[in-house]
Amino acid sequence: MLHSVLSATLAGMLLGVPTAHAADATADRCMARSAASLDALVRGDYAGARKDFSATVSQAVDAARLEQVWTQIQRQAGVYQKHAEPQRQNMGGHAVVITLLDFASMPLNFVVACDDDGKINTYRFIPAGAADAAAHRSVPPPVSAHVEADGVRVQPLAVTSPLGPLQGVLTLPAGKGPFPAVLLVAGSGPSDHDETIGPNKPFRDIAQRLAAAGIASLRYDKRTLAYGAQMQAQGNGTVDDEVTDDALTALHLLGEQAQIDPRRLFVLGHSLGGYMAPRIGQRDPQLAGLILLAAPARPLLEVSMQQVRELSQQKGLSADQTEQRLAPLQAERNLLAQADPAHPPQGSFANVPQSYWMSLHDYDAVATAKSLAMPILVLQGAADTQVSPEHDFDRWKTAFAHDARVRSHEYPGLGHLFMPAGNPPTLDDYKRPGQVNAGVVRDIVAWIETQRPHS
Repeated sequence: MLHSVLSATLAGMLLGVPTAHAADATADRCMARSAASLDALVRGDYAGARKDFSATVSQAVDAARLEQVWTQIQRQAGVYQKHAEPQRQNMGGHAVVITLLDFASMPLNFVVACDDDGKINTYRFIPAGAADAAAHRSVPPPVSAHVEADGVRVQPLAVTSPLGPLQGVLTLPAGKGPFPAVLLVAGSGPSDHDETIGPNKPFRDIAQRLAAAGIASLRYDKRTLAYGAQMQAQGNGTVDDEVTDDALTALHLLGEQAQIDPRRLFVLGHSLGGYMAPRIGQRDPQLAGLILLAAPARPLLEVSMQQVRELSQQKGLSADQTEQRLAPLQAERNLLAQADPAHPPQGSFANVPQSYWMSLHDYDAVATAKSLAMPILVLQGAADTQVSPEHDFDRWKTAFAHDARVRSHEYPGLGHLFMPAGNPPTLDDYKRPGQVNAGVVRDIVAWIETQRPHS
């Protein structure tokens, strides 16, 4: 999802976390060592803060590097204020210790895990709230080929990537085909092929309903989920590494399947996937069309700033407090505006490499969509708290108001996942079980059925 963009490398943060049994045996020691390391960090005792690191982490992070990280965090999140009591939690199926830290501009979670010897092998700072999302984001078990009761066929279909295969799921309608097909491109962060968040699996909902209507689909684990550790270690990732390149590979694979009509391939992108869908279409002009669900129309830093303003207003923060929370985002925007694209700034912002932010800096989703000849369907939930109906969806509508190849529709009461939202809508909506609204998928099906095959 878009709200996860600040934790796009989260999957790599849990490399080497012990099994649940080993974690139970070392839990008390890990809790104590997490607290001791944090206390030393706050005092400026960087050598003391790393004394319980595992050999691997110790080799990668010396005292000077730890000081640099702590300084950079306070430059982005504001001066450290205080921290809460550490809490044991489960993240992605692994036991971790999480401590909420208060900084002047924004809260962060301090995440620590230990190996079987009680040595710290995971040591990360992530946006507050990201831990809840990560708890439901682990690599799912392999999918086995099977046939549903209605004759829909589900088959594993791996998508290749530079780092290795990405688990994919091909869903075929009953019958022989060839079928029109949709590639599902997920939002930001380490999403699995169902785009799981909390108890919800929006991409599974969409795939099943498309198949029931005679339309095939392919969905796949993102590279940031399957190979997050490797991507983090490389430290020079781009948005194309995360989204575009794997989508193009998956499209080629989908078009090669005997049951698929290669002249009727569509891309459905959600959130960040929708934002990047025009670039995917630009690089594969043979597509039959694009479907954009909750797609930002503005730069992502600008979207994040809008989210901060709205959240600050909900919490009743003063104008000065809001500006403090906005300051790191404004500073990053100014840094990118002055940077040389050929030489991106070093380091990272909000746990994401500067190279990633730089790769997004000059991208304009609306302008890119205007350069395309293919039809586009733009859909938006009116109760979306992540992508603004007013500031994003309205920009899409205005830009294509007189373009017959682009259709748009807004759904009252639906949130970012196109599921019913609360009143008022909040991030807690993600924790409530639901399904993608059936009417949304019916509209997608009806639109696909009206599109002519690409010649």
